[in-house]
Amino acid sequence: MSEQVSRVVVRFAGDSGDGMQLTGGRFGADAARQGNDIVTLPDYPAEIRAPQGSLNGVSSFQVHFADVDIVTPGDDLDVLVAMNPAALKVHLPSLRRGGVLITDTAEYTRRNLSHAGYSSNPLTDGSLDQWQLVDLDLTSITSDAVQEFGLGRKTVSRSRNMLALGLVSWLYSRDLTPTRQWIRQRFSDNPRVRDANLAALQGGWNYGENTETFVVRYEVAPAGQSPGRYRQISGSQALALGLIAASHLSGLPLFLGAYPITPASDLLHELAKRKSFGVHTFQAEDEIAAVGAALGASFGGSLGVCTTSGPGFALKQEMINLAVMTELPLVVIDVQRAGPSTGMPTKTEQGDLLQALWGRNGESPVPVIAPQSPADCFDAAIEASRIALTSRTPVVLLADAYLANGSEPWLIPQIAELRPIDPNFARPPAEGGVFEPYRRDPATLDRPWAIPGTPGLEHRLGGLEKQDGLGNISYDPENHDKMVRLRAEHIARIPVPDAIWDDPSDAARVVVVGWGSSWGAITAAVRRVRQMGLPIAQVQVRHLNPLPANLGVLLRRGHRVIVPEVNLGQLSTVLRAKYLVDAQPWSRVRGRPLSVTELTEHLLQQVEEAQSDQ
Repeated sequence: MSEQVSRVVVRFAGDSGDGMQLTGGRFGADAARQGNDIVTLPDYPAEIRAPQGSLNGVSSFQVHFADVDIVTPGDDLDVLVAMNPAALKVHLPSLRRGGVLITDTAEYTRRNLSHAGYSSNPLTDGSLDQWQLVDLDLTSITSDAVQEFGLGRKTVSRSRNMLALGLVSWLYSRDLTPTRQWIRQRFSDNPRVRDANLAALQGGWNYGENTETFVVRYEVAPAGQSPGRYRQISGSQALALGLIAASHLSGLPLFLGAYPITPASDLLHELAKRKSFGVHTFQAEDEIAAVGAALGASFGGSLGVCTTSGPGFALKQEMINLAVMTELPLVVIDVQRAGPSTGMPTKTEQGDLLQALWGRNGESPVPVIAPQSPADCFDAAIEASRIALTSRTPVVLLADAYLANGSEPWLIPQIAELRPIDPNFARPPAEGGVFEPYRRDPATLDRPWAIPGTPGLEHRLGGLEKQDGLGNISYDPENHDKMVRLRAEHIARIPVPDAIWDDPSDAARVVVVGWGSSWGAITAAVRRVRQMGLPIAQVQVRHLNPLPANLGVLLRRGHRVIVPEVNLGQLSTVLRAKYLVDAQPWSRVRGRPLSVTELTEHLLQQVEEAQSDQ
């Protein structure tokens, strides 16, 4: 029997060596190829090789796919594929009541149960009765499927993920053709492994087709999308392509200085593969050297970029401060992770906002922007580059692990539709004139960008305070006061779009304000509240410095201002201080995206209380 469903949330979970990232990635790619809207959520341990069978070593990949527009990876799972007891223990709480639980009985040994903290076998003690338990000996089924290839037990075990992928693909009527093609290409240099994976994939499909394990098979229709060419893209890929586009739009070479750090390293990997686009990547010996090299590239006339995460961002602050003083373009991408200190390197958080705004010594403002989704990272990278190049300033782009690792469909833009970026380099003064490196445009307060070695544009540069106009070293108190105010006003004058008040009812008394990746959970929760017939407004703040000029007016339209964040209320602190509004934080700091279910319950309570106050 086949049943049509609108949306499904599937999570593959197992040891970090079980191939869950690959399996989930393939399932998501196939769903996107079949026209579904998708949002993915990879989750993996920070340890390179955690103890096998341990709770800390569990790796997972979640795929939310649907025939409608979706904006989150989903809260409650419809299907959980747990390859061992540890994966079951960690992820079972996320499986909705009545959901499908597929697990490998061969892994439920006394040793593995003990490592996962089970005193009895959950497959036989009745504790799983509220779910649709599909307990299969995946190891034996895989062995039977690939026995003709003469593989060892370890290699056979590594093919279990393909069998699980084939089984879940059958359950949701997925076409195996793209994954078959991918396997042939991926393992083209090892025919036995290639053929074994193909056999395991087909074996999973055949098991679903030829047994009566499942009463119902499901179908998810394609989502209605705007016409155009799409591809699945992660946030890291979108950031890399956005930087390359900015390089093309400005006509400047792209230089990336980076030191490997989770979860920002993927950006270095992505850009290192793009040498054919004139991209230069430099893996430095430390965080400070990386940002110093990027700033040096900017001084030389390139689009200088550095990438990092929270701990590395802290180390870069002195060099970012030098970029503030010298007023040179620099793009700093902080892929935020859970802290403080080393924290949880593979988990997401929005904890670096205040550091981005005020983490440097002295009065040193910088523009800060935050993308809202993986695909939006492309536009945010171009925007950050445009501001840096045209306004002669370092810019901080705040992504996070959820955005960087997650993926969704992306409508590929036409390059002709992207607005060019004019670096507007300084020209030598007329004969007999003197070049003044800090003489500013009266409207924007931008200073000239002079390329070293250009005749007539010789000037001194350094970290000491500048004399207004000439840029000579100055200790004059009045000049320092003037320059501090000029630098602050320079950033304040950067043009940013107005914030948008989203309230179809035009009667909302509660406004939900978000930034960065909280957009997905906020949007989904607001939709649910509106579906119940209740009015609620939403405002997404993309530019965090300078803030949109109309933001204060919008906030005062709401009788209650709620600010959901994956921190302890950093944006709400900024809004309360700047606009004197009672912005109330709603915080969850768990290393995960915000829960739509929990946020919806909170917003419903706020709307009902606001209505009763009338």
